[in-house]
Amino acid sequence: MSKARDEIIQMFAQHVSPGKVDLYAKYDILLVPGKRGGALLRDMDGKAFLNCHSNGGVFNLGHRNPRIIKAVTEAMKSYDISNHHLVSGPRAVLARMLAETMPNGLDQVVYGVSGGEAVDLALQLARGVTGRKEIVSAKGGYHGHTGFALATGDRKYREKFSPMPPGFRQVPFNSIERLERAVSEKTAAVIFETIPATMGIVVPDREYFRAARRVCDRHGALLIMDEVQTGFGRTGRFWGFEHFRIKPDIVVMGKGMSGGIYPISATVYHRKYRWFFREDPFVHISTCGGSEIGCHAAMEVIRISREPSFLEHVRFISGLLRRGIEDISLRYPDMKMKARGIGLMMGIEFRDEITALLLVKLFFENGIYVVYANNDPRVIQFLPVLVMTEKEAETVLKKIDRAVKTLEGSGGQNK
Repeated sequence: MSKARDEIIQMFAQHVSPGKVDLYAKYDILLVPGKRGGALLRDMDGKAFLNCHSNGGVFNLGHRNPRIIKAVTEAMKSYDISNHHLVSGPRAVLARMLAETMPNGLDQVVYGVSGGEAVDLALQLARGVTGRKEIVSAKGGYHGHTGFALATGDRKYREKFSPMPPGFRQVPFNSIERLERAVSEKTAAVIFETIPATMGIVVPDREYFRAARRVCDRHGALLIMDEVQTGFGRTGRFWGFEHFRIKPDIVVMGKGMSGGIYPISATVYHRKYRWFFREDPFVHISTCGGSEIGCHAAMEVIRISREPSFLEHVRFISGLLRRGIEDISLRYPDMKMKARGIGLMMGIEFRDEITALLLVKLFFENGIYVVYANNDPRVIQFLPVLVMTEKEAETVLKKIDRAVKTLEGSGGQNK
């Protein structure tokens, strides 16, 4: 360990998060990012990792994507964060570009800085336009650590910050019967992640969201789709909800919208609700939301992600990785290894929690950076950068095979 790296770790523990340092040091998976680019992330000591988590989709386009850097650098010659009180050219252009990716009518945009902030606004809007308080979300899901977003999550995220605002309830994901029982004329909105990552990359039944759409329509509730992780091409389509042939009332986005360079998020809602902000245009504000520099980053993200060859590449790499994981699972049947997900919104399920946790560390030792699904630790979240090359994907598979072989040879969890 270099002296400079050691000093940063100590400083981080003293002033930012001693808990993180303690946890990572305990399991010897402490990574202090240094040089990075594309799919590669190097520790300050020089060890290289292929990034297969992408910070939940922040690095969809890889680390330090040159097109995003160029867009932001050019924007900084003329723009800054700008004043949220004023009319803005970059915000207007980006809003139109976002509307062009959406189903007809979803063309109203409110900007934020983070996904949690965008979720909060979506829930506030749903309550505002319906005059109702109840919000229904999925058990095991996750929508952020801010206000209303936190209230939609599981108890372990909420309990230390109680009491939560009233009116929030959870139902099992992918159970239309339970959703039907939960939604009523008191429900303002139902909010779902298209493919819940923290739940373990769970893909719902093909007709689930269409049925949820009908339940919401029957009771006058809004359907909110959280695309913070599935958006901007991760599933092989621009938006994850496109796979399920539904039209939400509100779509929330963030993470990948930044291009990994400048934080920005957005809440896109149907034009029939724009009267709400027309009555009082300052009922919601975000001082740094929709930074004009961030808008230029997001514009370039959209240009890249809408290129047909880009989405074709995502689907190609997804197929390559999925087939490779299935081959590895056949060689090590005791691991009960399964690939989950759609496109590169993937998870790797193992026989139990201990196996998955041991493999997180073995992946780390072999130069693959991943995290496990917090609400289902049997599953490793597997979210490679979308610009990963075929050669890099093949390298990842070799490293996974080596890690699984090591655990199998050690006697697995009984070591």
